Amino acid sequence: MILYDYWRSSAAYRVRIALNLKGLEAEHRFVHLRRGEQRGAAHLALNPQGLVPALQLEDGTVLTQSLAICEYLDETHPEPPLLPREPVARARVRAFAQAIAAEIHAVQNLKVLNRVKGLGQPQEAANAWAHDVIAEGLAACEALLRDQPGPFCFGAAPGLADIALVPQLYNARRFGVALEAMPRLLAAEAACRALPAFAAAAPERQEDAE
Repeated sequence: MILYDYWRSSAAYRVRIALNLKGLEAEHRFVHLRRGEQRGAAHLALNPQGLVPALQLEDGTVLTQSLAICEYLDETHPEPPLLPREPVARARVRAFAQAIAAEIHAVQNLKVLNRVKGLGQPQEAANAWAHDVIAEGLAACEALLRDQPGPFCFGAAPGLADIALVPQLYNARRFGVALEAMPRLLAAEAACRALPAFAAAAPERQEDAE
């Protein structure tokens, strides 16, 4: 497998964690987002959205969208599971992961922030908007976990929710979001960071880190 990756992409970070949890190896090919390499013809041929991650399988098939890739890995390599077996529990984990990937992460995406700047807003205004959306979204995520057992997001083992959470907290700190009022999220993050699979996926540990 080949993972098209960028060290500070939270979406690619999710897939790195999933690969590590599954004990799977992938060749990493780096796509420098700030230099615009994702908009080059070679990358657009792989992913017409011009985004990372993209995962190329052994037969040449290319998968995109981080949560879809994580679920593919879970379905093809079911141990350890990333989703619970019970349908309601699965739906809750998926909802939590989507709350991060679709509602919070979307506004801090480099493409979106550049678009805000292109509409005449200064960088400070774009960052402030992202800060507020992240803070509000994470406060809701804290409430979603209030009655869930730990130490991870949804119980005794990490799963798809944790894969979404840890990269988002990394980005929250980049945007200066205060996290002290979110003890449940921080506890889950601490449990994750103690695991080698999460530690090895951290942005600062990647070969292309700057």
